[in-house]
Amino acid sequence: MGRREQQTLMVGLDIGTTKCAAVIGQLNADDRIEIIGHGESPSRGMNRGDVVNIEQTIHAIKRAVEAAELMANCRAQSLYVCISGTHVKSHNSIGIAPVRSGSVSERDVDSVMDAGRAIAIPADQKILHVIPQEFAVDGREGILDPVGMHGVRLEAKVHVITGSISAAQNIHKCVDSCGMKVDKLILQHIASSHATLLPDERALGVCLIDIGGGTTDIAIYKGGTIRHTAVLPIAGNQVTNDISVAFRTPVKSAEELKLAHGVALPQFASSRDEIEVPGVGDQPSRRLSPLTLVEVIKPRYEELFSYIGRELYRSEWLGHLASGIVLTGGAAQMPGVVELAEQVFGLPVRLGLPHDVDGIKEVVGNPAYSTAVGLLMYGRQDRAQASPTPMQGFAYWLQRAGEWFKGSF
Repeated sequence: MGRREQQTLMVGLDIGTTKCAAVIGQLNADDRIEIIGHGESPSRGMNRGDVVNIEQTIHAIKRAVEAAELMANCRAQSLYVCISGTHVKSHNSIGIAPVRSGSVSERDVDSVMDAGRAIAIPADQKILHVIPQEFAVDGREGILDPVGMHGVRLEAKVHVITGSISAAQNIHKCVDSCGMKVDKLILQHIASSHATLLPDERALGVCLIDIGGGTTDIAIYKGGTIRHTAVLPIAGNQVTNDISVAFRTPVKSAEELKLAHGVALPQFASSRDEIEVPGVGDQPSRRLSPLTLVEVIKPRYEELFSYIGRELYRSEWLGHLASGIVLTGGAAQMPGVVELAEQVFGLPVRLGLPHDVDGIKEVVGNPAYSTAVGLLMYGRQDRAQASPTPMQGFAYWLQRAGEWFKGSF
């Protein structure tokens, strides 16, 4: 990455429907991430997670990454990039494999994970993630790490997430055209969960809801691991469109009104004078009460939460959310949204901000950057798992050879 040490730097790229955000983080000596650069650009080439205009998406990526590079004084070469959209599907699967040498080894775990991912998926889909939920050895369930346990039969419950091959290829093409490469494509809500959820919440049961511009992403955790994921094609842009239609104002003006004066509950509305609403074309501006804006915004958020409630009910995990719900994403920071969600769901709700990171406060304290920061956290974990020391690597393969010999003879 040029002027800074490449080994300690990572770049997260969140290509959303309304904005493209790039965040650069540096790993400190204690393996903690410090945000040293960020950039943002309007995104007009994406719609609900899919690339709909290659050139505009490339332009947005370049602008966002260049701004982050300038702030961080470095050169980005590879990125961790998120992927979302209604094409993303999730499946719970079970894999079974024999224990070859009397006690469970890493090789046995790899085998049972491969068995769990062997599911029938459409030809236009590819597997994005295979996440272990729990293991069972000779019928003894609820095991999180089976390595070293004695038995003859190993089972694994896994969560398999698939996505459109063409959607993934389009993202790769856009990043490649900017002179960079994709380190890994990561599901958006998994990235956001890395940045916002606490270990206790994951253990007790929690639902993460990431409300973006084009999609709302749902991830349910219980027992420390993911149990259900879903993507809904309704999010913040619908609120903007409702304001535009109801007040007969351009979409750009509607977005500005939403950001400047939008609230989800009447008690959060300003008691100040009326707000000015620009007209369409040559039509004059009008002045309206802030409460009139609430009458448009609140029903749309209630509708969104009702769709989410149906998805939670369908998942059969609604009764297991002891820690409640965590809202994140740009559209979740509107005043009154958390309180409205508590009324609708009847569960404790909090706003999810990036945690366990240092650096630029504009990023660390902003739910709109949860996905980008989560990509860095995922990348840190990915690097730690994929980069053993030379001696560790040699010992690992020596152990694997011994396991193969015992299992075969």
